[in-house]
Amino acid sequence: MTYRFKHGATADNLNLLLSTLERLHHIKDLHSLLDSILQESRSFTQADAGSIYLRNGLTLRFSYVQNDTLFRNDLLCNKYIYSNQEIDIDEKSLAGWVAKTGTPLVIDDVYEIPPGAPYTFNRSFDEISTYRTKSILVVPLKSSLEEVVGVIQLINALDGEGKPIPFTEEMTLFIAQFAFHAAVAIERALTLRDQVLRIVKLSELRDPEETAAHVYRVSSCATEIYLSWAERHSVPRAESDKMKDMLRIASMLHDAGKVGIPDSILRKKGKLTPEEFEVIKQHPVFGAKLFENANSEWERLAWEIMLNHHEHWDGNGYPGKEGGVGKKGNEIPLSARIVAVADVYDALINKRVYKDAWEEEKVFHYLRQEAGKHLDPELVAIFFDIHPVIRAIQDKWQAEGTA
Repeated sequence: MTYRFKHGATADNLNLLLSTLERLHHIKDLHSLLDSILQESRSFTQADAGSIYLRNGLTLRFSYVQNDTLFRNDLLCNKYIYSNQEIDIDEKSLAGWVAKTGTPLVIDDVYEIPPGAPYTFNRSFDEISTYRTKSILVVPLKSSLEEVVGVIQLINALDGEGKPIPFTEEMTLFIAQFAFHAAVAIERALTLRDQVLRIVKLSELRDPEETAAHVYRVSSCATEIYLSWAERHSVPRAESDKMKDMLRIASMLHDAGKVGIPDSILRKKGKLTPEEFEVIKQHPVFGAKLFENANSEWERLAWEIMLNHHEHWDGNGYPGKEGGVGKKGNEIPLSARIVAVADVYDALINKRVYKDAWEEEKVFHYLRQEAGKHLDPELVAIFFDIHPVIRAIQDKWQAEGTA
């Protein structure tokens, strides 16, 4: 949906702001929220491009990017979301200066910043991408305690013919007000993320494989596979956005049930005995019990994923249905089938206590081999279609503790 800022139409703009904030209020996942905040900000101002940086100590971490000119025809543009770029909070960049001062910044042409200005424009991205940044609006994201938690940077407001024009004073005031409420929503999403990560941390204390980096990789891969699946199946944008929001959070908890497995089995480096494997096969049931009284949609999705992500497409997975028969094919919820692909890939491509990391070609061979047996063949095909995005996710969260 496209929203156009109306110059001087105060009532219409206020209604636009309120309706947008209402939508943001329902978004739980941080990444989905950042995507929406940036998209809404660009829609308000007809900005061609933009990015969001979140504060990380004394630096700003590049957290989300959109660019219609560069990415419009790039079906794999989501790989740019997973950049690890950071910039210092200082006057060497426009975003750094805004984060340092907490003051919005509007520039009609960044190539004509006068000498002696307290900030500078870094031309490196334009030079690498052949993009031409002209007008720019940078607004701080301030928390309820007036602390800068990040920055929204909007690039090249466009006129009716698609030509860059300056951002107006009204746009600046509107986006500054929007940014305040967006920052509060970001605080809320960060709180939920931290709560989920506490459960992950508890699992990590028991199972050395269940790390924050692992669950970030699995949840991000699962989300990207779902978005590609949704596009293939013509799922309405509102529906896919809602599912994306819930799936990223819920899938982070896929193996939380391992807290119910004895250490002697979880931490065993050798091959498990048949009896020990039967115990391991109970962890989906233990995990599902954490959310059996779920009172929200994302919690119900977490229950669904935890219970079913070890079911196999051919019916030979676990824990199965009543009577011990495994669920098969489309009997397995889509969410769990997606997480299964993401989890298997991540487990094989990374080093584990019981195995070294596999070479990527070996992983690819295994996934193709398991399509139609362990894994949903359509989802495996989608995995390969979007592999550049999957690779970017691996690169971003390769280091322990990266958030």
